[in-house]
Amino acid sequence: MSTAIVPTLFLRRVWWADAVVSAVVGAAMAAAAAPLGELIGLPARLLAVAGLSLLPYAAFLAWLATRAAVPRAAAWAPVLLNVVWAIDCVVLAAMQAGAGAMLIGAVAVQVVTVLTFAELEFGGLRRSPAAAG
Repeated sequence: MSTAIVPTLFLRRVWWADAVVSAVVGAAMAAAAAPLGELIGLPARLLAVAGLSLLPYAAFLAWLATRAAVPRAAAWAPVLLNVVWAIDCVVLAAMQAGAGAMLIGAVAVQVVTVLTFAELEFGGLRRSPAAAG
């Protein structure tokens, strides 16, 4: 079995979309952490760190999308990381006593978004052929 895949055009487009959304959301979370934190009821520092953590992830996705062949483990990483992000969001919301509607809404949007990307990436990976060699 090959240790690399040749990403389909569909998978490359999904990675680009995930990269753009991650970069925009990450920059917005980091830049507006204080007002966003007040709005949804989370500490600004948590939001800033979470937002900044999305920037290298977005760069990684852009790197994946520009490769002719991608190591299999690297190609599967976004699926795993998106699922983990969704679980972390749900756990974080569950840990907040009396979570307000804004926090629940923000978590729901993030969970739906990242699980949609995970599903699209999973589908794209299943259709991507192994690299020759």
